[in-house]
Amino acid sequence: MEINGKTRICGIFGYPVEHSFSPAMHNAAFKDMGLNYAYVPFAVRPEDLAGAVSSIRHLNLAGVNVTVPHKQAVAGLVDLLSPAARLAGAVNTIVDSGGVLTGHNTDGMGFVRSLEEEAGTEIASGPALIIGAGGAARAVAVALALNGAPALFITNRTREKAADLCELINNNTGCRASVLGWPKPGQQGGEGWVEALGAAAFMVQTTSMGMHPNTVEFPPVPFNLLNKGQVAVDLIYNPGRTAFMKLCEAAGCRVFNGIGMLLHQGVMAFELWTGRTPPVDVMREALRRCLEGRMQNAEIFLPKIDTY
Repeated sequence: MEINGKTRICGIFGYPVEHSFSPAMHNAAFKDMGLNYAYVPFAVRPEDLAGAVSSIRHLNLAGVNVTVPHKQAVAGLVDLLSPAARLAGAVNTIVDSGGVLTGHNTDGMGFVRSLEEEAGTEIASGPALIIGAGGAARAVAVALALNGAPALFITNRTREKAADLCELINNNTGCRASVLGWPKPGQQGGEGWVEALGAAAFMVQTTSMGMHPNTVEFPPVPFNLLNKGQVAVDLIYNPGRTAFMKLCEAAGCRVFNGIGMLLHQGVMAFELWTGRTPPVDVMREALRRCLEGRMQNAEIFLPKIDTY
């Protein structure tokens, strides 16, 4: 990759940011397409965020990704917000268009694309059950609601957070969201679970339960109520197969982890910055190499996507 006076720069703002897989994914795609772009990580402390965002306009940056701990704070520093970013209250991608900075949230749509491509599940095919009500759950819920999901069931250990997310969806979209009680370990059903799992086209686990190193943890879902062939997604990708995924698979579900969402949020950011469709297979392979080199658990679960 040759860097010259016409090179457009993309990057990622975060703190810390050394762990990011995004530079490898994007630079592989730029090289494959022969685009004069380069993607670099920027370690931006919280107290420096406003200055860093302002610098996008002046340093020939096409745009940046935004990761923890800045996704919420940066939403108040850009000029415009996409509908998804506004509702989610978080930005993970900024695009500079002639000095106007627009904040997008491609996390949720990254999940939607991965679900449709990998699991073959249409968002409008039925209700979704979301476990958790944090930032990831909010991004996913907003994307589902804005893209045709008829209903959402949301469960969270702190019921008030689930209720707040349901209120956001109900007040701003045509999707109907309802609170599902947090299940107690070992319960055989409980508040609304029989009906919710019977209706749900798919289930998505958005909490950190089961993430390395706490790999034996899992949300106390009544796995006995799962339907054979039901789609279950865990947004965690380290380990590649979580305890939640294994229990769902044992119940007959088709299981997927969060690598597809990670891949597709990057694909969408690439499209926003360049106006081009990237070579998804190239980005996938770059991501695979990163995962093989850095994951604590060597078991990689990255379903092949034949088309995009």
